[in-house]
Amino acid sequence: MAEQKIIPHLWFDGAAEEAAALYTSLVPGSAISAVSRYGKAGFEVHGQPEGTAMNVDLCLGGQRLLALNGGARFRPTPAVSYFLTFEDRATLDAAWTALGEGGQLRMPLDEYPWSPRYGWVDDRWGMSWQFALGDPALTGGQVLTPMLLFVGAQAGHAEAAMAHYTELFPDAGIGGVLRHDGTGDDPAGTVMHAQFRLAGQTFMAGDSALMHDFTFTEANSFVVFCDDQAEIDHYWQALSAKPEAERCGWLKDRFGLSWQIIPRHLPTLLSSSDPKVMETFMGMGMIDIAALERAAE
Repeated sequence: MAEQKIIPHLWFDGAAEEAAALYTSLVPGSAISAVSRYGKAGFEVHGQPEGTAMNVDLCLGGQRLLALNGGARFRPTPAVSYFLTFEDRATLDAAWTALGEGGQLRMPLDEYPWSPRYGWVDDRWGMSWQFALGDPALTGGQVLTPMLLFVGAQAGHAEAAMAHYTELFPDAGIGGVLRHDGTGDDPAGTVMHAQFRLAGQTFMAGDSALMHDFTFTEANSFVVFCDDQAEIDHYWQALSAKPEAERCGWLKDRFGLSWQIIPRHLPTLLSSSDPKVMETFMGMGMIDIAALERAAE
């Protein structure tokens, strides 16, 4: 199986390990693979006590995710949700009950025209999950599929976003597109639901012109691991649209979605005991691999 190029990154306020433990207990084929922790360096920036979990690396239903303890600055919203496809009803129901405890219901678990059993809920930490009983083959073989909902000022831009992303990444393309017919609040022709592929991974997207009190935030971002500086430059130049959002490899694109464009060996570099490495990293917008390597010498 090819290495996963794009990694969903979930932001928590101190609960990354707890959340990862719950998630991996509910979805078959899941496990926590690694936990990195904050050191003394950079405390004045990140504010996390030494030893606190920084990133939790986990596999959820065959898809790699990263969970970060980043503080209370950002909150997740349903503009990014994670679509879980279960073949077994009992497993789905158990996961639904556990994730819904203390959370917020968006659509009740029930039969719908598109699924014999479907529901949408935000968990106790605000992460948003859609559940469906069905065959993962319909989502490229993925049990977990990220879903992007374009609302507010971005409503109607789902198709443009898919076109932009599929031009940028390898092994990419737009699959089936179901369009609004114009009988509701959404203009005819805008995207009701679509699947698209980036770097061999399936994603979903849709537009909603309904009144929503949320939009994309940094609490759900997508990490793109790069092999060298040229690849970092390629994605950064194509995606970054808001200079004020550029920090430590993070950027926002013109649709408001957050990305992290980082070298594949960044965790190794940041594991250095030399505080100069973290200090150098914290001062960067786009990652400069050579500067980090010099700091680590």
